[in-house]
Amino acid sequence: MSYRSVTAVDTLVAEGLSSNQSRRELLRRGAVLGVSASLLGVAHADRAGAAARQATPPAVPPAEPVSLTIIDVAGQSQLTQPMIDDYVSQNPEWVSGVEFTKATSPELAAKIQAQQAAGRSDIHMVLTGTDGLSAGIEQDLWLKLLPDQENAFPNLAETLISPGAQDLAQGFGINVVFGNYGPTFTYNPGEVDTPPTTVEELLAWAGENPNRLMYARPANSGPGRGWIMSLPYHLGDTDPKNPETGWEKTWTYLEQLGQHIEYYPSGTGVTMKELGEGSRSMVASTMGWDMNPRVLGTVPMEFKAVTFPNGPLLADAQFVVIPKGIDEARNSVVLNLMAWMLRPEQQAKAYDQAYFYPGPAVKDVTLEMAPAESQEAVKSVQRPEFDQLIAAGRIELPLDAPSLVKAFAIWDERIGSGKVIS
Repeated sequence: MSYRSVTAVDTLVAEGLSSNQSRRELLRRGAVLGVSASLLGVAHADRAGAAARQATPPAVPPAEPVSLTIIDVAGQSQLTQPMIDDYVSQNPEWVSGVEFTKATSPELAAKIQAQQAAGRSDIHMVLTGTDGLSAGIEQDLWLKLLPDQENAFPNLAETLISPGAQDLAQGFGINVVFGNYGPTFTYNPGEVDTPPTTVEELLAWAGENPNRLMYARPANSGPGRGWIMSLPYHLGDTDPKNPETGWEKTWTYLEQLGQHIEYYPSGTGVTMKELGEGSRSMVASTMGWDMNPRVLGTVPMEFKAVTFPNGPLLADAQFVVIPKGIDEARNSVVLNLMAWMLRPEQQAKAYDQAYFYPGPAVKDVTLEMAPAESQEAVKSVQRPEFDQLIAAGRIELPLDAPSLVKAFAIWDERIGSGKVIS
């Protein structure tokens, strides 16, 4: 049962409004943003520490439950749809149903722009990585959430593993998934006797084994963008955070490497399929993208992974955002849903099948808190060296939104032109 602010409703009834009108007016005035009180007083597991507990203000549902359409441009629904489905089943007074749709990240901005230009709001929530987030910020597509709606997300900086990852959203999104450290390269040990452990060795290996290396277009691939964002650190470029003027060595290196790459697929899944089928010997991955395809059987279980120990790990993050222009009732429900997704017991579902390893964005959410099937899947493909690297390695965050958009544009023009295949 949800908590209702009776005093506030009574006040509005006294002003001459009906109860239903009062609830609508409360939503309009923004007096009741937050999450349902089913979150209040919930006893979290001890291991989920005080920082992971969300103290939330009371809220009331809309006058009638609403339906939501959610678009996924990052493969995130694999991780967060169970959280959303659980919300739907436990909060029928808030939401009547959810429809999921998918698109690629480069398609997202055009879809949202077309709806906003037509005065429609057919998409109410977006599941995105830093790529779609960045493009939407640049084109002013997202509703500002922080600090405007900060009451819905109390103690967020103390709750999240990486407040810096949240800062990448510039207040336009909420970080709900974190991890997938890269770069790593997954390879067939039957074809790669001595895997490269430096970027220079990788370039030499690619030259000796033409068309056997692959990575996907960075604008639509976590491993692809993790790979190119790591190179300025390995190559000693002048400014790893400025792809426009600080990546001279990086762009030269990628042009040289591209001479030995047959083509760039538009998404990471193709690279794993070709690796598993034997068309490639080595592909760019991340910890999650190394582990999950082996769970699924796309890549043989005995395939191995290599990292470059002399450079930092690149973290990745995924977000939920709200397009501008949706109605107030749905806006309130989506904020409520976002806060629900940050609950530790919901965050534990982000371990999934190691797709975005580790997965949770909230502190102190351990694998032992995940559903049993997730625990079994992750343990079947875990590489102990990955956890050691996360614990001891230097972690770098992705580029900020404007820099990431610039990096994608330069890569598309200088590296991918004529060689990207959908």
